[in-house]
Amino acid sequence: MWYLIIVAAIVIVWLVADRPVLKVKFKTDKIFSIKGHCPPTFKRHLTDIIEHENFSGVLKVYQLRSGMKLVFSNQVPKKIQQRIRNAFPHQGFKSNSQKAKSH
Repeated sequence: MWYLIIVAAIVIVWLVADRPVLKVKFKTDKIFSIKGHCPPTFKRHLTDIIEHENFSGVLKVYQLRSGMKLVFSNQVPKKIQQRIRNAFPHQGFKSNSQKAKSH
């Protein structure tokens, strides 16, 4: 009986755990992988930033009720984080509550 409760808890944690809308991995001078929807203009801005700066790391974008949250790995310098935040298209990522309602 207890093993069913433990298995159910593990499944619930697995379903609710780390689910970013967009995940981008950077290697020294290029984008290594992209998982999720990445608007073309944002991808172009990312490649421009990465070509001029040498760094590795991960960017994860989470969808919250209040908007999008960008989370960077510790390897990404603060200066580069701010440049990526400035290039991020908040209009390209709309939450369900922001969709136009049909009348």
